[in-house]
Amino acid sequence: MSYPMRVVGTLSMLGALAACDSSSPAGTGSQAQFNVATSRAAAGVAAPMPMGLAPVVFGSGNDTLVINQVQMVVREVELKRSDVPAGCTGGEDGCEELESGPYLLDLPLSTGASTVMAVDVPPGTYNEFEFKVRKPEGDSGFITQHPEFAGVSIRVTGTWNGTPFTYTTDVSAEQELAINPPLVITETSSADFTLFIDVGSWFRDAGGALVDPSTANNGGANESLVNSNISSSFDAFEDENHDGSDDHGGN
Repeated sequence: MSYPMRVVGTLSMLGALAACDSSSPAGTGSQAQFNVATSRAAAGVAAPMPMGLAPVVFGSGNDTLVINQVQMVVREVELKRSDVPAGCTGGEDGCEELESGPYLLDLPLSTGASTVMAVDVPPGTYNEFEFKVRKPEGDSGFITQHPEFAGVSIRVTGTWNGTPFTYTTDVSAEQELAINPPLVITETSSADFTLFIDVGSWFRDAGGALVDPSTANNGGANESLVNSNISSSFDAFEDENHDGSDDHGGN
């Protein structure tokens, strides 16, 4: 298990994902860049917007939700290959996957996608992305460094109609997301893919109205609603221009 790493903003973590096919030569230009977005850039914006952790504001009716920070414990990141190399047999994980984690991820609250990490990868076709959010069980070093995450997988701070709140949950969000069309990486090309997390959908009821995040804490009336919203808020796609939208119009 790798030591917990705090990933914030545009911090590049070359090598944070371990290329499981060690026969792939390093520095060939075969690289995957992993980005995260919570809000799409305006139409026609081809460049990534500046990274920011500034508050994001949502409103419905007479209610105003301000989110100052969203943090989650990422247990595992995998980019899976559809074209298993000829030398591999039995669908061995080492021939299909890349992995990372656990670490604490501060979600970008600016528009567009922000780069989290980049890694040299074997050339091939990658058609699935797996992302696991879990509370830090058995990770004593992580808890020592981040005691507020004992038994917590996601933590959100902000204000509800001007009153400060802290929302925490131990929800496990394990997402296997198809990348369609797949990422094709050659010995001389790289690929960008974005994990989009629709934070704006988390604290809403079935009709789209905002709910008080404090009512979604453990035992609260909206706990199940928000946990379900979180689990269904993930998407992954190719995003070469870092605008937070699918390059192939799949959103």
